[in-house]
Amino acid sequence: MTVEKLGYSLGPLLSMHEILLCAKMADQQENVDSLWVPESWGRESFSTLGAMSQITKKVRLGTSIVNIYSRTPATVAMAAITLDVLSNKRTIIGLGASTAAIVENWHGVQFNKPASRMKEYIDCLRLINRGRKVKYNGEFFKINNFKILQHPQRTHIPIFMAAVNKRMVSMASELADGTLLYLRPFQVLKRTANQLKQATKGKGFEIACSFICAISNKDPQKARDRAATTLAFYVAVGKYYSKFLAENGFKIEVEEINAEYRKGGADSAAKFVSDRMLSSLVICGSSEDCRESLSKFLSTGITLPILQFNPVGDSESSFKEMLSTF
Repeated sequence: MTVEKLGYSLGPLLSMHEILLCAKMADQQENVDSLWVPESWGRESFSTLGAMSQITKKVRLGTSIVNIYSRTPATVAMAAITLDVLSNKRTIIGLGASTAAIVENWHGVQFNKPASRMKEYIDCLRLINRGRKVKYNGEFFKINNFKILQHPQRTHIPIFMAAVNKRMVSMASELADGTLLYLRPFQVLKRTANQLKQATKGKGFEIACSFICAISNKDPQKARDRAATTLAFYVAVGKYYSKFLAENGFKIEVEEINAEYRKGGADSAAKFVSDRMLSSLVICGSSEDCRESLSKFLSTGITLPILQFNPVGDSESSFKEMLSTF
């Protein structure tokens, strides 16, 4: 099985050296559309992507995601336009609300009105990116007759919007060039993809979905355990994901994972990730297992699967195994 188009998310489980190594390998594959760098309370996305832009030639480079509270739209616009120059027009701006825990406890900013803030944020980015003088007077952001000094490489840099609840999904279809979905159970993902396709007919809208992915032909069970640990972590620390999964078929698992995580962390909580939960949300096991899972998820109607790399053993060998699988 060769997937026509997919992306890879290279996150905090990797060192900077490993990220650059994986980026270079991925760029040499015909079917790799994009590479994505997440941001939470560790590595900064834009500087990482800037380094990646210098050792890659064709893959698009996206933030998945940067939050809309810790930077002003002007700061993100400057970062994105700079990356677009460095990468020769390969930037994708992935935006999300993040969580109250990160926004308030890490950045010290009040987490309020994420949907309204998101709309203004995207409005400002669009205006700044045109390279003209901007005057904007919103509830959250104000720009008073300023124009970006660095002339943009292009007047439209794609913006993808992370979405969990219905309101954010609907907003993404109206405001963005694509959506970034994550931890969405199979049947729910199918319904969401169908709704987005109906809402964005003729728009060229990208329905991207990121999947926790761990592969090992030598030890498929170890890959499943690796994926379960990552899933348990996101369930425990991600309030929106936890609530969403509890409301969509995994109430018991979510309660057990959260309780155990508080006592023993993600490794301990992973034992409460059921096989049904793994099957509905992640891609893991042997290469054959993973190809079957990806084929199943593609049947939902998503247009860009993004595989979140979880190394099983040595990162370089593990990533090579992942690339060869798809």
